[in-house]
Amino acid sequence: MELWNHTTVTNFILLGLFSHTPYGFFCFSLILLASMTALAGNILFLLLIQADVRLHIPMYFFLSQLSIMDLTMMCTVVPKMVANFLSGSKIISLGACGAQIFLVVMVGGAECFLLAVMAYDRYVAVCHPLRYPVLMNWKVCILMAMAAWMGGVTDSMIDVGMVFSFPYCSSQEVDHFFCEVPALLRLSCADTSLFEDLIYACCVVMLLLPLGVIVASYVRVLIAVIRMPSTEGKQKALTTCSSHLAVVGLYYGGAVFSYMQRASSRTPAGDRATSIFYTILTPMLNPLIYSLRNREVSRALRKMLGR
Repeated sequence: MELWNHTTVTNFILLGLFSHTPYGFFCFSLILLASMTALAGNILFLLLIQADVRLHIPMYFFLSQLSIMDLTMMCTVVPKMVANFLSGSKIISLGACGAQIFLVVMVGGAECFLLAVMAYDRYVAVCHPLRYPVLMNWKVCILMAMAAWMGGVTDSMIDVGMVFSFPYCSSQEVDHFFCEVPALLRLSCADTSLFEDLIYACCVVMLLLPLGVIVASYVRVLIAVIRMPSTEGKQKALTTCSSHLAVVGLYYGGAVFSYMQRASSRTPAGDRATSIFYTILTPMLNPLIYSLRNREVSRALRKMLGR
């Protein structure tokens, strides 16, 4: 509780994305449509995995965790953004602001680790198919998923604790549509440069370590695919791996641009643009990528529609 008493404000004001103009309402409608598409897509994806017994395998278990992370990210950010825009009230309490930071950072960190776990899963499936049931049994899969979530929780606890240890005694206006760490640090009346350098170092570690696992896994997968004598086997391996690589490219493209910049080179407009990418657009595209590129998911969808 001492961390909260350092602040001299009880709430913040989120400036949001759009003004109440015809152009602002049009852009808001597009964002709302993308959010609803992402929400429906991820819920449908979870239902498909749950309903079709052929999808009860490790790869789809990890994909279900990815959908849960995307839904958590959206439900943390979008409802408050929509409510503020429609009501005209831009106030967010200190507790709600802390909750947003905690959940957004947690999901962001957990997704980094989960994508690395998914790459390792594809490596075992392609390079060690006979040992796959042993190496990727359900106990191992659950422990890996829990480790990914715990990695995100640890990172978010540190960030929330540090962010609210600084005094906020100047402007309460957050130039963003949700509470994000860099946007809040701009309002602090204390020197936050050391903490910003620490965030930068943590982001480099949390992004580059999982990315190293992903690159190493897919280098081995590529070598194994080249050595495959069967064209059909090559095509199947490349199809399943290409979907994951597309998701990795989307996530890491936005994450690297957003979090691996020095504080001095960040701007509020740039932060808002990249935040839209990883809070709304990426969750919308992830289920579409796996649905369009995966025969098992397409088959399960046709089966559900047939019912």
